[in-house]
Formats: sequence, C-alpha cells, structure tokens
Amino acid sequence: MHHGTLVRWALAGILLAGASDAAAQDAAVSARAHNTLSDEERAAGWRLLFDGKTTNGWRNYMSESIRDGWQVVDGELHRVARGGDIITLEKFRDFELTLDWKVDEGGNSGLFYRAIEGPQLIYHQAQEMQLLDDERHRDGGSPLTSSGANYGLYPAPRGIVKPAGQWNTARLVVKGNHVEHWLNGTKLFEFEMGSEDFKRRVAESKFREWPGFASAPEGHIGLQDHGSMVAYRNIRIRVLP
Repeated sequence: MHHGTLVRWALAGILLAGASDAAAQDAAVSARAHNTLSDEERAAGWRLLFDGKTTNGWRNYMSESIRDGWQVVDGELHRVARGGDIITLEKFRDFELTLDWKVDEGGNSGLFYRAIEGPQLIYHQAQEMQLLDDERHRDGGSPLTSSGANYGLYPAPRGIVKPAGQWNTARLVVKGNHVEHWLNGTKLFEFEMGSEDFKRRVAESKFREWPGFASAPEGHIGLQDHGSMVAYRNIRIRVLP
C-alpha cells in the first residue's frame, strides 16, 4: 500500500472523528436541561451567553438597551415583535460558539460574528451565518444564501438544515483568520479570511461596497431581526487560546 494512501486514510479518520465529536457534544447539550453547563464544560472554558431567564448580556446594535421585541419565553430567547439586531455586551476575538435555533415557516435570521459598531447596519461589517427556513423562504433557493451559508460568500450544502419549527444546532469556530461553519453536527465548510479566495468572493458580492467589511480582529456576537419569529437557546461560547 502506498504511503500516500495511508496518509489520506489517516486524514479522513481525523476528519470523521472531529465530526463525530461535534455531533456527540451537540447531542449531549440537547439531552440535558437547557441553558446549563456541565462541570466538564466549565473546566474546558465554556460559559453561557444566555441564562434562560433574562436578556442580560445583550443589547441592541448601536444602543445601550434592548427593545422589548426580544423576550424570554419558556427558557428561550424569542424575537416576538420588531426588536432590531442585538449584540453581546462583550467582544470576542478567537472562540468556539454553539447555539440552538429555530424559525417559523418562511423565517429568516442570522448569526453575526466579530461585529463592530459604527457602520449604519451590522452586516456592513460583520459576516453572517444564515439561519433560515430553506423550504419556504426565497433565500433558500441559492446555496449562497441558504441556511448555514456565510451569507453571499460561501455556500452551504443541501439537506442539513431541519424544517421550520424544529431546533437546529449551529456551531462557529473563529480563530485568527480561520473560520468554520457547522450545522447539526456537520461541518459545512471552512475558509481563511484575508486569503485571495476570500478577497475575490467579497469583491464579487454586495459587501464590496463597504471597505471595512470583515476586517475587525475582534467584535460582538450578533443575532438578527429580519422580521421573522425566531427562537434561540443554549447559547454558549469558549474563548480559544
């Protein structure tokens, strides 16, 4: 057997193990009380960004407070009425983030990362992981704007997102220029910010209109109000060394 074949098999085993570990971790979170952490997770550096009872730790983009369009309902953070995009009080540089989300039929929301304030709208600077009812929303017609995609830049594969009304688990890994998007235990893609491929994709998208797009080395985590009913729970983060 050729050495190259052994290496490819070894790499495939590592990738499969990584996906398996992520799926097992997501399943473990879903199996216990929501919005809680195990002792092992705390020891590993995980902490909650949503306590399941209040909106503490969150505020509206470009505001000091949070509108009442965002409410805690049965241990879940809901966009129940016009509430605007919200961000964490804290900023994060290198991190791993997981959360559960679901949208109503035709629903649309998004998860922003390394968001900074100053631009008129959060997406003028921050990248977005699309969270969507692919089946009924028009954005679901394109892999570039369907659920899990890095909106407008990196397409998501089909068949991973669950139907409207069902819980999905999103995972982000952001370290330096390296970014990974995961959905329901499956790695959708990875990319390097600042690479020639990344710069080309930005130049061919609407984001070319905003020179500061995706340039911040750290920033807030953001949740999008896109006019739809959406719910979140188990929002957890750990800072990476």
